[in-house]
Amino acid sequence: MSRERRGFETFEHGADIGVRGRGSTLEEAFASGARAMFSIVLESPPSCPPSCSVPVSCTSFDMEALFVAWLNELLAQADMERAVFWEFAIEIDPVEFAVQGSASGWRLDDIEAELGVEVKGATFTLAKVEHMDGEWVAQCVVDV
Repeated sequence: MSRERRGFETFEHGADIGVRGRGSTLEEAFASGARAMFSIVLESPPSCPPSCSVPVSCTSFDMEALFVAWLNELLAQADMERAVFWEFAIEIDPVEFAVQGSASGWRLDDIEAELGVEVKGATFTLAKVEHMDGEWVAQCVVDV
């Protein structure tokens, strides 16, 4: 079953789940794609302010691979912190294919939240980053 929220959505893909972020900028699309991924893990974000923040940076060889690397870096940070992230302050260098910034969210031990499905990793399946119809779209399939 696919779910759509403001700026992002998930979609069915066999035994896995697709994530798609949209935004007026590349940064907004990457952030929305990350929220789509974490919406699989966390049924709904808590109403309290984020309680943790981590620096995030990654590079890759093209924009699609950068989106996949970005999501996998967030998953690694989330695993180390036992957290989920929802807010992102990032800058993307489209020439060097680099993301740098921070991710904020909640440590799982600090919130009462209904957990969804564990995301194991982002894949290159259906990976796409493109500017179309006046907005940026970043998507891929995540392994659950």
